[in-house]
Amino acid sequence: MIGSAAEPSWSRTGTSDHVIVVDLGYGDAGKGTVVDWLCSRPDPSSRPPAAVVRFNGGAQAAHNVVTPDGRHHTFAQFGSGMFTPGVRTHLSRFMLVDPLALAAEAAHLAAAGVAGALDRLTVDRDALLTTPYHRAANRARERARGADRHGSCGMGIGETARYALDYPADAPRVGDAGAPRRLARKLALLRSRVIAEFGSGQSAGPGGPPVADVCAAYQVFADRVTLVDGAYLTRLLHAAPVVFEGAQGILLDEWHGFHPYTTWSTTTFANAQTLLTEAGASGSRLGVVRCYQTRHGPGPLVTEDPTLELPDPHNGRNEWQGAFRVGHFDAVAIRYAIEVAGGVDGIALTHLDVARQHPLRLCDRYQIDHRPLDRLPVGPGRDLAWQERLTRRLLLARPVCTSPLRRDWPAAVSGALRAPVTLASHGPTAADKTLPNRLLTGAVSCADGQIPREPQSLKVPAL
Repeated sequence: MIGSAAEPSWSRTGTSDHVIVVDLGYGDAGKGTVVDWLCSRPDPSSRPPAAVVRFNGGAQAAHNVVTPDGRHHTFAQFGSGMFTPGVRTHLSRFMLVDPLALAAEAAHLAAAGVAGALDRLTVDRDALLTTPYHRAANRARERARGADRHGSCGMGIGETARYALDYPADAPRVGDAGAPRRLARKLALLRSRVIAEFGSGQSAGPGGPPVADVCAAYQVFADRVTLVDGAYLTRLLHAAPVVFEGAQGILLDEWHGFHPYTTWSTTTFANAQTLLTEAGASGSRLGVVRCYQTRHGPGPLVTEDPTLELPDPHNGRNEWQGAFRVGHFDAVAIRYAIEVAGGVDGIALTHLDVARQHPLRLCDRYQIDHRPLDRLPVGPGRDLAWQERLTRRLLLARPVCTSPLRRDWPAAVSGALRAPVTLASHGPTAADKTLPNRLLTGAVSCADGQIPREPQSLKVPAL
């Protein structure tokens, strides 16, 4: 199933009504617009999706969807199919749920013409709660790093995961929102631990709001939203097609990303695959990638090119993540992402409208210490020391790029990744999506950019 130097194919076989959508890069590739298209496209040959299931991350997600009539929403916790009437959102047990942010997002959706979003939402009781105290700890910890910031979103995601690992019995969960005494005990303990570590001054927020106020808000959440157990998702998966929507990107994965510039979340297909397997179901894997690379904040971006002027209406510098960086398409990094994720069934290639307007290149190999490299080594798994050594190597890498590609980006990307490009996006709306006339598989040459028909076997430098 997974390609190798001897068998250069990263694609998988098999089909399913369920689709898992994952970003193959550092995030911001266009997962939201792809999910919106999957939920809204008229296809008489198949049943429309009944729901979008979120399976990692939390309120830090920013999946932008623009409708053909010009409405815009940045989806964080709601699934990106909510503009399509009848499509529901389910937050699985792998989500980190922020009720306060969820209420604000529902209000913005209502202003964008999506009324009753909370009526179309179900939440697994076992999902962790992200609280104002997690957010305060996150921001205090990131400020303390000074110039060595990791590029955190400042939304408390990492602290929610960290606290659940350190104090599993005390970690607040969605089900606690309907049990006021238990919730108050857990929140008071969490708040006291945050204050003990960071103090009660401004850096800690100062200690966050009173526990009673948070409990009251969460009680409203529990009364307003439908809370379910794991059996609900099994029934849903057997009743109708579902789209699984991932957050962030594989190159930020907690175990496979370039440590320490990573997230505290599993950003591969793994969580969605677990949920499907538990239900006795299967799903097709769709990897999303721009025709150029982007990254928020610090960390490796081998193909970064400061001369590229690619303004993005929905991304820019912010206080916590820092600059929004851009570079040329990095086939080496994306092949690594596909390999560690266990392969893909198809590629959704986005932002092709940008490729028509700018001299974008494709990087098919690196130079590190004057040695060529076209495949990043995959570590033993759950070994952050290995991933950090890989990061140090990548910070020394220099890209070897084609001349600017002038046409047929889907063919070039399919050839470089040895996987089929099954969806092409030429703009922000569902109407801007096209299906290639043929499956683009295997190594495809592109005369404009001189993509090699077969990848060279290059020695991987020892870590």
